[in-house]
Amino acid sequence: MNALAARRRHPAAIALLLMLALVVTGGLYAAFAPKPAAAAAVTADQVAQGKALFQANCASCHGLNGEGNEAEVGGELRSFGPSLVGAGAAAVHFQMETGRMPLANPGVQAQRVSKIKFEQEEIDSIAAWVATLGPGPARPDEEWLDWEGSGDAGRGGTIYRSNCAMCHSSAGAGGALTRGKYAPSLEGVEPVHIYEAMLTGPQNMPVFNDTNLTPEDKRDVIAYVKQMHAVGNPGGLGLGGFGPAAEALFAWVFGLSIMIGTAVWLGQKGA
Repeated sequence: MNALAARRRHPAAIALLLMLALVVTGGLYAAFAPKPAAAAAVTADQVAQGKALFQANCASCHGLNGEGNEAEVGGELRSFGPSLVGAGAAAVHFQMETGRMPLANPGVQAQRVSKIKFEQEEIDSIAAWVATLGPGPARPDEEWLDWEGSGDAGRGGTIYRSNCAMCHSSAGAGGALTRGKYAPSLEGVEPVHIYEAMLTGPQNMPVFNDTNLTPEDKRDVIAYVKQMHAVGNPGGLGLGGFGPAAEALFAWVFGLSIMIGTAVWLGQKGA
């Protein structure tokens, strides 16, 4: 017993316990931490085709090697296209599949357009090449997009109201931001693009990586958004889904007008 107590008091015992605790903690984290989406298999020919397409169509803004493009204008350094090193395939797919890139019109914010310039195979090739520039988020697996079969809309609503409603509104109708920017409406947006937007944080949106919101969390948010728009407005007139401000304006303008009109009518009847 005395020998065992002596070993416990040995100076190396504390260091040994700390090392053991670190090993156990690291092992548990590796076992249970959210796993990032696996990148789809690509070929060397696809990467080469993507590089050629990129340099022909995107390099004027993003640089020949995706390093970004900056120039001095009027004594001020301006960025004409950010670096894509580490952007990942998910960011390329989101921007190009929604028509935001190539940029249709210069402005404070890239807008979604219905006419897509590139074919899906070309977008996949460009994304494959950009993914070789540095580690970045890949496209989500299909299981994280199955919001109808596996999503929890109730849980997703809680997550949405805590993280998304302040910009996209409680009804997902979008809303104005500062300096002419805006949060777009989420109605009609494909599940994969909602997921990729959360994963990559395009434009003014914060990044919700798999550490902030797990793939299950993102799937539940998608379930809430899609179900919310499928249900519509069971309470009646939606007023654009902009929340209590629009409802208060409606009540003030029409309710007050009705009350004034009623008061005038009663006054005339009494006279």
